[in-house]
Amino acid sequence: PELGPSLPLLLLNRETAGQKPLSVHSPPTSGCLGPVPREDQAEAWGCSCCPPETKHQALSGTPRKGPAPSLSPGSNCVKYLIFLSNFPFSLLGLLALAIGLWGLAVKGSLGSDLGGPLPADPMLGLALGGLVVSAVSLAGCLGALCENTCLLRGFSGGILAFLVLEAVAGALVVALWGPLQDSLEHTLRVAIAHYQDDPDLRFLLDQVQLGLRCCGAASYQDWQQNL
Repeated sequence: PELGPSLPLLLLNRETAGQKPLSVHSPPTSGCLGPVPREDQAEAWGCSCCPPETKHQALSGTPRKGPAPSLSPGSNCVKYLIFLSNFPFSLLGLLALAIGLWGLAVKGSLGSDLGGPLPADPMLGLALGGLVVSAVSLAGCLGALCENTCLLRGFSGGILAFLVLEAVAGALVVALWGPLQDSLEHTLRVAIAHYQDDPDLRFLLDQVQLGLRCCGAASYQDWQQNL
């Protein structure tokens, strides 16, 4: 006669009859360790140890961005102090740059006096000085207002460069006072000889003589070089 299933098979069927089959959507039994679930499995996992925000961050893979930290009152004071102290210099630098460019455009002397007996047009120096001052001051203003570290580093580097140049210039004046004095006297005599050639040069010489109450480089007889 045909026999039924064996005894071990019957015992195995009895043990597994009361157990539920494992599902791929069943939550983990301990902790939140293991592979990160997909978004369609987020509701199926009932992990009580992870708050909803942490679970959402784990699912999306991006950290949660909170509100930006506010500055302290002292930092705010420094910020607006840097802005207010650089704003006038920015305006003055832009004004000097505009006047210098306007003077160069009206006179058409850009590049025409290179290699001559006198230095370049004074308007060129005014334009270059205004450009440098306005660039450094605007970097400080915008860096402080927008809290941009790159602009603030550029502003700090510009201020440091100005201080180094002033120190070097002062040391050169002290060390080379005699040759510098002779060179300045020669430049003034050449400027007197070309007094009528350039209106800006004429204006500078007039202001220097009025301000220092002097006449000529060494004496009034230096004006005899002007025809």
